[in-house]
Amino acid sequence: MIKSTIARVYPVPPPVRLAEPASLDDVLLYRLNRLLAAAGGMVIRLCEGRFGITRREWRILALLAQEEGLLSSQLAQRAQLDRARTSKAITSLVGKKLLERRTGAGDRRQAALALTAAGRALYDELFPLVLQINRELLACLPEAELPRLDAALDALQQRAEQMMAAAGPALPKADRRRGAAQKGRAG
Repeated sequence: MIKSTIARVYPVPPPVRLAEPASLDDVLLYRLNRLLAAAGGMVIRLCEGRFGITRREWRILALLAQEEGLLSSQLAQRAQLDRARTSKAITSLVGKKLLERRTGAGDRRQAALALTAAGRALYDELFPLVLQINRELLACLPEAELPRLDAALDALQQRAEQMMAAAGPALPKADRRRGAAQKGRAG
């Protein structure tokens, strides 16, 4: 009787799903991926269905709207895309007249990237819609928790980058087209 009264007054909290995953549904990266698929899907539908650009192209436009004049290699790093995918997206955006390459007089191989007037107009129309999705998504959380979430996401990003740097060549490269390890690297 005393035990049950104490248990009602001071219940033992259940284990935190993230700290002690019991299934794939409890794993942080899987949960984040599901969140991205659901909320990011709305952005993708806007990009592709209404504006005629891919999510990669949107990422490049948005980054250049913040920091014009980046080189392709800098943009690939900031967008967290490989150089081939970045180059393909840049070529597509140039073809759509949303982006322009500005070559320097000293080295014609180095081209700074900039939004065209049409690219800026597209960004100016799409970005507020993305912000609205962001606001609606965060509306389920108490406003007082947003700084903690922001700090937690920063900490997780920093930790992931540290782990990746520490792993270095110990992790095999994968062939993303087939999901198989590259030849000579698979165990």
